[in-house]
Amino acid sequence: MNEPRLSHIDSTGEANMVDVGDKAETVRVAVAEGFVRMRPETLALILEGDAKKGDVIGTARLAGIMAAKQTANLIPLCHPLMLTKVSVDIAPDAALPGLRVEAMAKLNGRTGVEMEALTAVSVACLTIYDMAKAADREMEIGGVRLVSKSGGRSGDYRREGDRR
Repeated sequence: MNEPRLSHIDSTGEANMVDVGDKAETVRVAVAEGFVRMRPETLALILEGDAKKGDVIGTARLAGIMAAKQTANLIPLCHPLMLTKVSVDIAPDAALPGLRVEAMAKLNGRTGVEMEALTAVSVACLTIYDMAKAADREMEIGGVRLVSKSGGRSGDYRREGDRR
C-alpha cells in the first residue's frame, strides 16, 4: 500500500513544483464552496442593492473569476493554467444568515484546477466582506472547501455526504 505523501516536497525535503509534463491531458473540473455569515440586516442591505460600495454580489462574482485566473501568481507552486471556464455562483441563505459562494473551474490539461476553484471562492468571500464591512465588521468567512474534482490520474473525488 502506498503511503500518502506531499507531492510538492522532493526526496530531500525541499519544496518544488510538480513536473506534469508526462501526464495525460484530460478534462479537469473542480468545485469549491464557502460562505460569509452576517447579520440579517446586512444581508438585506446587500440584497436590496443599497451597500455603500455598490453591487456586492456582482462585484464578488467578478472578483472570484479574476482571482481564479491569477492563482499561479498567488500560490507559489501552482502551475499557470489556461482555464476554459470559471463560474462563481453566490446565493443568499437566510438560515446562515449570509451568502453562500460556489465556484467551478475547468480546463483540458495536465494538472488539476482545485486551487483555482478554492481561490475563486476565497476571493469572492473576501470581496463580500470588503464591500459590506462598513455595515457589519462582525461578518465571518468560513466553510471554504473542495466539494468535488474530476479528471486526472488520481480520479474523481466527491466530498462525502455531498449531493452534487
